[in-house]
Amino acid sequence: MPIAHFTTAPELTDEYIGTVWETLPQYVRPTLLLSNPALSAQLGCELTIASETFQHTGSFKFRAAYNLLSSVPQRYIVAASSGNFGQAIAYASQLLGKTCTIVMPATSAKVKIAAVQSYGGIVDLVDVQTISRATRVRQLLAEHPGAFHAPAYDDYPVVAGNSTLGKDIFSAANFDVIVVPVGGGGLSSGIIVARDHLQAHTQIVGAEPLPGNDAARSLRAGQLLYNEQEPATIADGARTLSLGQLNWEILQRGISNIIEVPDALTLEALRHYFSYVNLKVEPTGALALGALLVQPEQFYDKRVCCIVSGGNVDPALYAQALLEP
Repeated sequence: MPIAHFTTAPELTDEYIGTVWETLPQYVRPTLLLSNPALSAQLGCELTIASETFQHTGSFKFRAAYNLLSSVPQRYIVAASSGNFGQAIAYASQLLGKTCTIVMPATSAKVKIAAVQSYGGIVDLVDVQTISRATRVRQLLAEHPGAFHAPAYDDYPVVAGNSTLGKDIFSAANFDVIVVPVGGGGLSSGIIVARDHLQAHTQIVGAEPLPGNDAARSLRAGQLLYNEQEPATIADGARTLSLGQLNWEILQRGISNIIEVPDALTLEALRHYFSYVNLKVEPTGALALGALLVQPEQFYDKRVCCIVSGGNVDPALYAQALLEP
């Protein structure tokens, strides 16, 4: 079926997606697709890994950031991020001649803070236990009239930018299932939109950290639910309070289910990528494989694509994760 009409974003049409698919790929790197017979045999499925670790700025977020910022006239950008979106916004701003401030939790990985700064971004650290990122963003917008607030997931150019990853995956093979990490829902929304634009029938399954399982709870309840505070999960890219409104509308219609992944299995998946694939991934990027470890029977004898959303992990945390199974 073609893309549905979304009340929260009527601009998200098949025509718009087609335009983005024609224009954005020249600015992004195609995703890396890897088969792995050893992991496939262990998990009982035909596994393909779609890795965005080699995307510009080390994660899928650059797809959304460039598509978003290239579409707005404002020169000063404010965004909230635990790291990957901040890096992507900073680099896209640099390429497009814009200036940006990135509001980040004080607990953000040092490598991600340093990366934002390396692309010319201004980092504004906040203690999320005392002030939310959203509140700090509002303060900055009040201080800079005319600035543009770049949302990390809840906007149609973001979803459309992320859909280009789906384009890469669907053009490569026919999968029974695509498993995708879920935080705010920007990436999973993009994959669903890509599937519907192509009128494919692939199941989309979400993988969400169990300590921050608002999306899974929302799906069960049939209404958008929120975490009371940013969840304390090892998957720092999924420390969101809730799905975005647009993302919820897309996921509610288009996702098959969401598997809740304990942090211990996220880290086991991270070690699997290192041991079996020689691939360095961040914890959030390991969520999809973690979902296969949680419910392997759901994927037996199926052609499965696991999305690795990024590889920007603090070296100390990564070393500890590898050494302490």
